[in-house]
Amino acid sequence: MHHPKNDPPDLDAQALLEKLRGWARELGFSQIGVADINLADAEPGLAAWLAAGFHGSMHYMEVHGMKRARPAELVPGTLRVLSLRMDYLPAATPTDWQAIEWQGLAEPQRAQVSLYARGRDYHKVLRRRLQQLADRLQAEIGPFGHRCFTDSAPVLEVELASRGGLAWRGKHTLALHREAGSMFFLGELFVDLPLPLTEATSAHCGQCTACIDVCPTQAIVGPYRVDARRCISYLTIEQDGPIPLELRAAMGNRIYGCDDCQLVCPWNKFAQRATLPDFDARPELSAPTLLQLWQWDEPAFLRHTEGSAIRRIGHGRWRRNLAVAIGNALRAEEVPALRLALTEARAGASELLSEHIDWALAQEPV
Repeated sequence: MHHPKNDPPDLDAQALLEKLRGWARELGFSQIGVADINLADAEPGLAAWLAAGFHGSMHYMEVHGMKRARPAELVPGTLRVLSLRMDYLPAATPTDWQAIEWQGLAEPQRAQVSLYARGRDYHKVLRRRLQQLADRLQAEIGPFGHRCFTDSAPVLEVELASRGGLAWRGKHTLALHREAGSMFFLGELFVDLPLPLTEATSAHCGQCTACIDVCPTQAIVGPYRVDARRCISYLTIEQDGPIPLELRAAMGNRIYGCDDCQLVCPWNKFAQRATLPDFDARPELSAPTLLQLWQWDEPAFLRHTEGSAIRRIGHGRWRRNLAVAIGNALRAEEVPALRLALTEARAGASELLSEHIDWALAQEPV
């Protein structure tokens, strides 16, 4: 991190924050908050979560340990963390989008891809725009120390967002906002500037347990506690081995991520639409069938997922997820075309995929 000798001359911190708000809006962000770097009271919860093994095979979580709760250790010199929200529901999303998503989950032969992953990879979009924001700030005040993050390092994003007044942590552990629900991404800019702090928000989940009750695999083991090893988002995206047998049926037709805890959340009736076209859904990921996606060979997979977050799981994991969903579809009704597609792919399949294909072929209509 670069450190100027002195603070910028006559830094009017409050006026600067107002300018930052305007620039952030121009770049497609919906909101900006400023959090302090002392997260000490978040450390016991993080330590307990790691000790329980709830992070599964996400070993990077352990490696960084308490650095995640100590921004100034992660980026020496940091005084404040700017937390930014970017809404991602595609601009054309209809008002009854939650009902449409539930309908998609109820059609076994359809492939359900998490809403956030149907457009361009958010890591790319946010990182570039956070850097542009830093550049605007540098043009205004001269060199300052900073570093951008978006789900890209051991940063306690939701904790920082809630301290900066952007959101509160829902019982599903995702960030929630009264006027935007949870359908947004978070990005952070660590800075060595003494900007004024913005006020933290209060929580508004009350007695509601809709997200806990709806989770298909009971991954939300208690309010504010998720066991990632049971979470369908983790299983379909982060985990690279076999999907645990006892969780396969509960996955239904979810082949990349899971939105159930967000679909059921009453606050998401206020979810905002994206201002950037980057998050518009790609036609091939809007309402595809399992058979259509199963027919993608590796070159087709790479072509269709160019610039998408989906690409990083690779073709092998993609097929593994599809095989489970096809097995679940075959348990709902006999579909000769799906059974044939699995059988034909069996011969050239990897050991991991073969096992999932065999499991799927063993499924019969109940």
